[in-house]
Amino acid sequence: QVQLVESGGGLVQAGGSLRLSCAASGQTFSRYDMGWFRQAPGKEREVVAAIRWNGIITYYADSVKGRFTISRDNAKKTVYLQMNNLKPEDTAVYYCAARDRFRSDYDYWGQGTQVTVSS
Repeated sequence: QVQLVESGGGLVQAGGSLRLSCAASGQTFSRYDMGWFRQAPGKEREVVAAIRWNGIITYYADSVKGRFTISRDNAKKTVYLQMNNLKPEDTAVYYCAARDRFRSDYDYWGQGTQVTVSS
């Protein structure tokens, strides 16, 4: 198993930046694909970005392409989400999640961190 703890959320003005971090503990971090998800009030959870166990970036939501960057440091057991040019519609609770690289479902989730973008 792996335990995940997000940090780095907060309140920022539109056009600003935040960097989210997700620290993992437990089993070998490098065997897991990682994803960032978000859920806004009244909306379903959506995937924002995903990165494979070996660092190959697999996905960005269209709404964040060119503004967000996912990265990972396997030595530090941490995955990051750099968010630039933030917009009010990026306001949500952001979650990181992990899945074994041979599985399709994300089995492990963090507690989430709130990101609020003011206009």
